[in-house]
Amino acid sequence: MTTIQGIISKGIINAENQFERMGYIASNASNLNTNSYKAVRFEQILNENGYLSGVERTDFSPGSLKRTERELDVAIDGIGFIPVTSPAGDVVYTRVGSFTVDKDGYIVTDDGYLVGDGIQVPVNYDNILIDANGKVTVSSFDGSTQEVLGEIPLVCFQNPEGLKAADNNKYYLTAQSGEPVLIKNHSRIKQGNLEASNVDLISQSNDVMRINASLLASFKVMSTINRMYANVLQLNQ
Repeated sequence: MTTIQGIISKGIINAENQFERMGYIASNASNLNTNSYKAVRFEQILNENGYLSGVERTDFSPGSLKRTERELDVAIDGIGFIPVTSPAGDVVYTRVGSFTVDKDGYIVTDDGYLVGDGIQVPVNYDNILIDANGKVTVSSFDGSTQEVLGEIPLVCFQNPEGLKAADNNKYYLTAQSGEPVLIKNHSRIKQGNLEASNVDLISQSNDVMRINASLLASFKVMSTINRMYANVLQLNQ
């Protein structure tokens, strides 16, 4: 038999669950203009006992491409991640391709992570060409010579939702994600482009309205039960 206290407790816990879901939506909306950001959703399940529970899931569907014309900007057109190595030697995976060249000439992420196995750009070069398969080539100032510097690798995972999120839209592999698999002979690298976030603002707004309606209904029920509980206490006095 469900007691009044149990109903109130269930309502409070479910409301807290809804507020947690609202936090994910707010985070998604705030990252609408963050390059390569992947929307995170909080999927809720109504259990047999009437309590809500939820699980965090990341939407790894590709965002749209936007042209930048910058030669060290690359976007992934389709699935895949670029392996990058931190200054401490940790390998993580990212889709953010706004690269630069560090003081030693290596191509790195904006926060200093080494791209791939280490692609070093010579001091005297005219331009960098990154082809659709990730091969990086530089040409001399007079255009008479070209040199292949290396290749930006692209990998995929059996279960990308199993990846663990890190700072700046990077991810660690886990036992749930599986090991990275090198994608060969692809044509997914787009030089001079960046990937936009995949946040669907209309969908997020609709979710907010549904949660708001659910919270209002929950608060109304709890308010009614609270008044009933107060009346019962008065009768016992």
